[in-house]
Amino acid sequence: MLNLKTKTYFKFIFIVSLISIISAYFIEYVLGHQPCNLCLIERIPYILSIFLLIIIFFLKKYEKFFILLFAIIFICSLIISIYHFGIEQGFFKESAVCSLKSAFEVISKDELLLQLNNKPVSCKDVTFRIFGLSLTSINIILNIILIILTLKALLNYEKFKKKN
Repeated sequence: MLNLKTKTYFKFIFIVSLISIISAYFIEYVLGHQPCNLCLIERIPYILSIFLLIIIFFLKKYEKFFILLFAIIFICSLIISIYHFGIEQGFFKESAVCSLKSAFEVISKDELLLQLNNKPVSCKDVTFRIFGLSLTSINIILNIILIILTLKALLNYEKFKKKN
């Protein structure tokens, strides 16, 4: 059974993940800002978190495992975000990830010519900012907060288990 602090932590992750995904799709489809490939990859941890939280809701056990899993997910997300930020700031060169199209799409030669004419969104170009920060910068801040809270939840989980 989930303790109260762990439930609160999981609710916070769910809210942050849901708001992040909804915001990303709103910025893309309503405001019309096309994401680069790294931006799309940076969404995966939030989507994964939402699915894991749904599983936790039904299982109601293995809390420590899921807390550790969230820590790993957000650390990986932080690494990707820092790399993306480095590309935005010119610290790193764009990699092949930035220019790849989906390998699963079967396209005709006409579509291929159209894709060659339409340059994909560069990972170094910031097309949308909030309070002067790129979405990658905001993602870094969110990941640091989530990692700190994950580690705190893990410590609280151990303390709670020792008391009971």
